[in-house]
Amino acid sequence: MAGTHVAAPLTSSLSKLQSLNGLFAIYKKKGPTSADVLNTLKETLLKEAGVKNPNPRKRKKQSLKMGHGGTLDSAASGVLVVGVGNGTKMLSTLLAGSKKYTAVAELGKATDTLDATGSVTEEKDFKHITHSDVEEKLKSFVGNIMQVPPLYSALKKDGQRMSVLLKKGEKVEAKPARSVTVYNLTLQEFKLPFFTLADIECGGGFYVRSLVDDLGKALSSCAHVKQLIRTKQGQFTLEQHALHEDQWTLEHIVKSMHPCPELDQNLDAVAEPEGGT
Repeated sequence: MAGTHVAAPLTSSLSKLQSLNGLFAIYKKKGPTSADVLNTLKETLLKEAGVKNPNPRKRKKQSLKMGHGGTLDSAASGVLVVGVGNGTKMLSTLLAGSKKYTAVAELGKATDTLDATGSVTEEKDFKHITHSDVEEKLKSFVGNIMQVPPLYSALKKDGQRMSVLLKKGEKVEAKPARSVTVYNLTLQEFKLPFFTLADIECGGGFYVRSLVDDLGKALSSCAHVKQLIRTKQGQFTLEQHALHEDQWTLEHIVKSMHPCPELDQNLDAVAEPEGGT
């Protein structure tokens, strides 16, 4: 009888967790991949629900269906939107809107990853660049523009991420330039060799790293991203919606959940969109 009494609330908690349907946002810290963060979240919630030794990386017979709404680089931090239950089917639809970023960039150095995690591939003079030069060049990066995605990215070749193939030493060719949309760009701070871009508002498939790389070239120099923060994804903002790790509990998630309409249970979960940072 005692054993039954103890197990009951755990079963109830797991059932409540598995019955969740909707979207919420978490804060992704700098370092882990988006997939790692999602697995940590799932493991934390399953442990709270009483599941012993949960393995969130097993795709078969998962006790909790959860996905995220687009990859955020390992070196980046900020808003990561999560879908749970039928919410996974809504990720692409509800997150097709704009995203916002703040980026700190460094002039004079280019890297193979286009950010500070990579190896320096080129160094050029930057002392000729002024605040006005950056503001003027930024104008050409607003609107519908053509952009080549970074080689180190979540985009795939033959079913594998290009970044993974490169780390294995395999040769990977750049994807063709594609049309992306930039709604807004603001030069917030300029102090050589660094500058900060704020309110970078863009549509799907846009890479801030490629923007900074292209901007460096347009300024007759080179540049890479030193720090990147996603401040908004869809309707979710960093300040108002993103749950930090100490808030990764069933109670906090239920309170912050954005419910979604009931969908056909036979629909397959939407795969994470191949966007970019």
